[in-house]
Amino acid sequence: MSDMAEKAADKLLKHHPLQRLPSPSRGASAVLHSLGLASFAYSFSYLVRNPNPVNDSYGWHMQYLTIIGLALATATFTVGLLADLTLSHRLFQLKNFLSVASAPIECLISVLYWGLRAIDPSLVLPDWAPPIALPADLSFHAVPSISLVVDLLFFSPPYTIAFLPAFGLSGVIAFGYWFWIERCYRFNNFYPYPIFEILTTTQRIGLFGFSALLMTTATASLVWLYGYINGKELENTSNGDLHRTKSGNVKGE
Repeated sequence: MSDMAEKAADKLLKHHPLQRLPSPSRGASAVLHSLGLASFAYSFSYLVRNPNPVNDSYGWHMQYLTIIGLALATATFTVGLLADLTLSHRLFQLKNFLSVASAPIECLISVLYWGLRAIDPSLVLPDWAPPIALPADLSFHAVPSISLVVDLLFFSPPYTIAFLPAFGLSGVIAFGYWFWIERCYRFNNFYPYPIFEILTTTQRIGLFGFSALLMTTATASLVWLYGYINGKELENTSNGDLHRTKSGNVKGE
């Protein structure tokens, strides 16, 4: 009976050989997911406590790619925390599945937002919206991407998605968002981001196409960074064995 219990425990604790830290786990993994969810909850509460015209418009704040990404990040970390608390590998696998979309899209949001804001804040911050406090700004546009990247690099197995599927997923998200904001515009007569007002339809198509490519690049960059930090596994085609190319040292030594 004790042998069966030990085998069951070993199965629960087993993780991918390249995964740096235990997860699902009631230790560091649960702490990361709890802190992330606390930040995400603060962000959503900020929207309610600081209303603006978007609160009463069609689509609410879900018109913003930032909030769509935040909702996806919240779903990812909620499933991750449930996996930690229950030690469920099914939930852990679901968290990793969601991460394939949520981590790259949050990286895209951070790059686009801070990049455009550095060029001209009026491209992403409408005149009629009240100024956003720095802690809230970071919770919307920095913490989600940082949290998801940390979760991927230290508490998850490596991505297995190839370039073409990643590009396809990015394209579906980018152009799905385009159709969504055009629908919202028909009801509200304004776009969530001022830059959309400036661009022509053709230019907006180009922007969304570029965003899809940028999100794909984010996915590829995360795959590369994971391999740089945690190492890679190469399959020996003669016997099917997997060999780690690095010792696991961050420097690859």
